[in-house]
Amino acid sequence: MMGRQREAIILSLIEKLKCNKSWCGETHIQKATYFLQELLNVPLELGFILYKHGPYSFDLKDELNIMQSDMILKSISHVPYGASLYPGDTSNQIKECYPNIINQYEKDINFVAQNLSSKNVSELEKLATALYVTKNRETDGSVQQRAETMNEIKPHVSIEAAKIAVETVDKFIAKLQVA
Repeated sequence: MMGRQREAIILSLIEKLKCNKSWCGETHIQKATYFLQELLNVPLELGFILYKHGPYSFDLKDELNIMQSDMILKSISHVPYGASLYPGDTSNQIKECYPNIINQYEKDINFVAQNLSSKNVSELEKLATALYVTKNRETDGSVQQRAETMNEIKPHVSIEAAKIAVETVDKFIAKLQVA
């Protein structure tokens, strides 16, 4: 997917997250974008690695910075809690240029926004890591083994909390298979 098309998708995702009462800090956007790309197969072509707080994309970080410098996004600080990202002054131009790409992935964007907007940073870390383990680690596929693998990767996440995250990801996958 080309840069401006990707920006249109990211912008639309941020708008939908906002509509669903998300904080829209960078962590929220990172994890929501990870789900969009890895669970829903939206071809954003962003590289993600397993990092301190789950899957993270330095490519996406760069993209968000470019979008801010191009005034597609703006950052508003909420002391002492950190910054949130909002559509910027030129966001409408992006939406007007790429309505087809936004429409093509609208259902996927809505799914992510509806299922992740209300989650806090800790929940997002667990869910994104559960998806990462489910898709990228050799396991027998059981909830127990995926939870144990998560706990090995992130010892601060208990096996019980990891099980809940894995089961939630499995529910997301089941919802998508029914749709």
